[in-house]
Amino acid sequence: MTETQKLDHQILGYLSQLSNKKKKAVLTVVKTFAEDDETQYWNDLPEEIKFSIETGLKQADALVGVPHETVMKKYKKWLNK
Repeated sequence: MTETQKLDHQILGYLSQLSNKKKKAVLTVVKTFAEDDETQYWNDLPEEIKFSIETGLKQADALVGVPHETVMKKYKKWLNK
């Protein structure tokens, strides 16, 4: 059993003993840790990549660009090869 599997097993053992109120508190903590990991990933990206992603999201929000369905129709012939 790997170290991660051992930790998962221990955590599950403790969780089964907790009340719903305490489980909700643990869930809040776990979500916070998970969100921190996502934030850290974003913070580690180079600025030019962040800029490209943000630009693409703004364009999508403004409906700028070619819809996915249109592109797929145009290039469908290459997908079937």
